[in-house]
Amino acid sequence: MLGRRTVLRAVAAGGLLAGVGRVGTAWAQTALDPAAAVTRLMDGNLRFVEGRGTSLQEDLKALKAETVEKQEPFAAVLACADSRVPVEVIFDQSIGHVFVARVAGNVASAEIIASLEYGVAELGTRAIMVMGHRACGAVHAAIEAKAVPGQISTLYRYIRPAVDRAGSDVNEVVKANARIQAAVLRDSSPVIAEMVKQGRLIVVASYYDLASGRVTLLE
Repeated sequence: MLGRRTVLRAVAAGGLLAGVGRVGTAWAQTALDPAAAVTRLMDGNLRFVEGRGTSLQEDLKALKAETVEKQEPFAAVLACADSRVPVEVIFDQSIGHVFVARVAGNVASAEIIASLEYGVAELGTRAIMVMGHRACGAVHAAIEAKAVPGQISTLYRYIRPAVDRAGSDVNEVVKANARIQAAVLRDSSPVIAEMVKQGRLIVVASYYDLASGRVTLLE
């Protein structure tokens, strides 16, 4: 079974397979091993940071045609609903490459877990990345815990454990929350837990810096 530390070391070393098949393909992506799936995401983020993205150069017409009846995303990303966090752009990925679940505070609610289980069990995703981001409004609101309109406060109960762990610094709580939500996915979902146990899936936490555009994997 692949451990998170093993994957982090491998990604840092840059020695793993970054992709399979021809450029832009939406097929056979699930042939990637879990560590290589994380590497592929991180390689895409590096292209984004350095301004040398390739996703817009892909044959979008062919990709759309290939994915009409079938999808094989190599990874899933649980990210915040924040408009400054466009997952496919950040990781320089195109149609059919990444299965994305977004909700304010990137929290692992029952509905989100169900969605990610589908990605794992039915679509064959090899990695799940929980990505928090700098200056997250949902995290800031949970820290303040003030009365707010509508249903916004329903998010607080998911984020409060991170506040208890990391204190009042928003970005430290964001990181703690990403780690906690990743642990929730690994521990609370029998589907995800079994795939991790078999070495067919890895769940990692990460932090996105809005200023630099860089995604950092969290220990």
